[in-house]
Amino acid sequence: MKYNLWRAALRIAFSLSLGAAVPAGALAAAQAAAQPERGGTLNIAYPANPATLDPHLTTNQATRDVARNIFEQLLTLDDKYQVVPELAESFRISDDGLAYTFVLRKGISFHNGQPLTADDVVASMDKWLKTSTQGKANLQGARFAKVDDATVRMTLEKPSLLGPNILADTAPFPGIMPKSVIDAAGGKGIAEYIGTGPYKLKEWRPDQYVLLTRYDGYVSRTEPSSGLAGAKHAWLDNIYFRYVTDESTRLAGIITGEYDLALGLPLDNAAQIDATDGVSNYFASGGTITYVFNKAQGPFADLKLRQAFNEALDYNAALVATYSDPRFFELDPSLSLPTQAQWHTTAGKPYYNRHDLDAARKLVKESGYKGEEVVILTTRDYPEHFSFAVVAQQTLKSIGVKSRLDVYDWATLQERRRDPKNFDVFAMTFAVRPTINQNPYLASSAKYAGLSNSPEIDRSLAEITAAPSLAAARPLIERLEKEVWEYLPVVKVGNIQQLYAVRDNVRGLDDLIGPVLWNVYLAKK
Repeated sequence: MKYNLWRAALRIAFSLSLGAAVPAGALAAAQAAAQPERGGTLNIAYPANPATLDPHLTTNQATRDVARNIFEQLLTLDDKYQVVPELAESFRISDDGLAYTFVLRKGISFHNGQPLTADDVVASMDKWLKTSTQGKANLQGARFAKVDDATVRMTLEKPSLLGPNILADTAPFPGIMPKSVIDAAGGKGIAEYIGTGPYKLKEWRPDQYVLLTRYDGYVSRTEPSSGLAGAKHAWLDNIYFRYVTDESTRLAGIITGEYDLALGLPLDNAAQIDATDGVSNYFASGGTITYVFNKAQGPFADLKLRQAFNEALDYNAALVATYSDPRFFELDPSLSLPTQAQWHTTAGKPYYNRHDLDAARKLVKESGYKGEEVVILTTRDYPEHFSFAVVAQQTLKSIGVKSRLDVYDWATLQERRRDPKNFDVFAMTFAVRPTINQNPYLASSAKYAGLSNSPEIDRSLAEITAAPSLAAARPLIERLEKEVWEYLPVVKVGNIQQLYAVRDNVRGLDDLIGPVLWNVYLAKK
């Protein structure tokens, strides 16, 4: 874990800036490591193709990881998941909680040279509210309006405890783009990907690569970098996201130096990476891994069959089969991570990891299952998804339920899961969400694949949103977790980590709900 040691050296340097005592040798090493160098090309071996680069349209990480370099938001998250301004210079919420006023930063321009104005923000936010799962589920009835050229206001029909968190979310995130681009799209999806971020889109060849280049007109915030917030420096000339769906090819490429950064590697490669000169492991939070059921039609529209699957599943065995080493996952029934103390709860524990095959077979008999074949939708582009699909097939077989794997590339899978006629269940990893309400599979109004439809869950989500404080929302959060485990829109199996491999001359890499590439530079070898 050599790269993580280098990150520690940077923390030493930062500690000294705050007046802490640091050994002289450690300081010298930290200072030497922390000198950015401008120029160069970062080649990233990435496991899956994005279906779109429009950040409004999908929760998919392949879109998010590219688009966050191109587009920026009014608000974003620091390294403690706190909401802070990004394109907004400041914002304030009215005493009644119904109006959010944003003052825009001055001197910001888009990649096409046009200045950022309130008209662009209003058009962008209107588009996001209409098309994103987050906007539709959590900010229903919200309206954006121009106050003046540098000020916009969002009004709500009712106060929302979660309003700032929703606007700062990472997928589908409300990236700001020119009004002219939105107008030209005419509701059919944007054709130009123009933002205000530190890198701009140069070229996109689907199935091959996305090429980003430095935006020389970028105006950074002046606060220290923190998570997705603060100062952003585009040190690199170019960033290539090279789409390499075969994991062994990604591993071989990072070892030989063809790639500088490789994502989506199996965790059982960690020892090999750490033993290779010039390459280091980098562990990043992978969020949660789940099974998503089709609740609209097919065998799993029957709650008892969903319950049967949950009763039969050996959670620990599924995680070991996929992630090999218990260091890389943890069993946890909560829809939030333990580090998110205000949202984490174990209220779902009685329903979690039961692995009772007799109870499961009894539920199958009580369900409406008539021997039909369950369709498990999956992809090899994300190895953990495919491994989990195989586990699902084995679990179903153990309780007398027939199934088959329908395997597609990632982009095709995303398209097919939009129609509930195409699948019954699929495995899915979800990035960390700042609040529990932002999990896209909960609200009926979000229309996420699988189509949840639980009045009880919808009621709890609404009451959490309307709560005056997180303390007041706490019993509602616990009730919601219990309702999720009773209705089973998904089976949340565990919390996971992702493994990146990074060449030792790559400096400044950070991670918050995906890789953070601004501030990355290449040190001279």
